[in-house]
Amino acid sequence: MTDLGLMSYFLGLQVTQNGAGIFLSQEKYVTDLLMKFQMQDCNPVKTPVNTNQKFSLEDGENKVDGHTYRSLIGSLLYLTNTRPDIMQAASILSRFMQKPSKIHYGAARRVLRYLKGTSSYGLWYSNANNLELCGFSDSDWAGSLDDRKSTSGYVFHLGSSAICWNSKKQPSTALSSSEAEYIAVTSAACQAIWLQRILNDMKQKQEVLRNKDNM
Repeated sequence: MTDLGLMSYFLGLQVTQNGAGIFLSQEKYVTDLLMKFQMQDCNPVKTPVNTNQKFSLEDGENKVDGHTYRSLIGSLLYLTNTRPDIMQAASILSRFMQKPSKIHYGAARRVLRYLKGTSSYGLWYSNANNLELCGFSDSDWAGSLDDRKSTSGYVFHLGSSAICWNSKKQPSTALSSSEAEYIAVTSAACQAIWLQRILNDMKQKQEVLRNKDNM
């Protein structure tokens, strides 16, 4: 991107450049999103979701307008381009777009309240000579109340900057927390191989390093 000269926007993202690196954000998009759903005057919260709250398809609450809910979730998913901190929340809530309830819609509005207090957040890509690819993966176990499937998540850094992240329900039901972790690690490993090949094509060869505890 530095070869493109100074810019204010790139692929719809706000860009701030200086000699130390590049900052990508969607602050204006967050402002417009809050106004669209009449949340511009809401009170901010410190987390995008209540970590103790579980969701299900049939929670006994009245259903809400599906079009409005899908519009909100779609906007949140687009925002994950620069906000990996809401990736898991947006992914989980996207499972209920066909028949959303008041609980689902309330949880989505909580994400907006979180964004209200963090609208200036984004991704910082600093100039660095050591571009080592490093990845992390994690999972819950049987987190979905409807089918008892687990959720995998991973994030990859190139140097100190996040370049790839994902949160997704696992395709099969894990019978133990260990199995859920293996499924998550396998997904992350496939992504790591793909990223490694791309970097090799860009003359940024990556060495495979093993965890010292497993050597």
